[in-house]
Amino acid sequence: MESQQRPPSIWPTLQAHDAPALIDFLVGTVGFLRTAVYEDGDRVAHAQLDWPEGGGIMLGSYEPDSAEWCLQPGTFGAYVVTDHVDSLYERLKAAGLKVIREIEDQPYGSREFAIADPEGNKWSFGTYRGEPRPTG
Repeated sequence: MESQQRPPSIWPTLQAHDAPALIDFLVGTVGFLRTAVYEDGDRVAHAQLDWPEGGGIMLGSYEPDSAEWCLQPGTFGAYVVTDHVDSLYERLKAAGLKVIREIEDQPYGSREFAIADPEGNKWSFGTYRGEPRPTG
């Protein structure tokens, strides 16, 4: 099987007290794709979750003894672009998720909402794809 190489990109990262449960939530409830999960005993050393419409995140188990790269669980926030914001909102609301910002149209042209995951991280979903890059 031939693997597809990705263009260079930015990968937001986070750590979780219960990384397997957060992975299950993000995949099973929110809709991320479980691309890779590498476990080391009862902890997740590295996981890659892809967003079906592009991009992705990396996460692992919280390692407070790893001072060079330690991210307190529940302090992460991300904006996820989707063309399906209304159906995603309805599905997540029906699943009983904590909606921290109801869906609404923004003055800059986006339609978006925000939730909190079980670890307390904040996720905003919307249609805004950013402004075009300047030319020249």
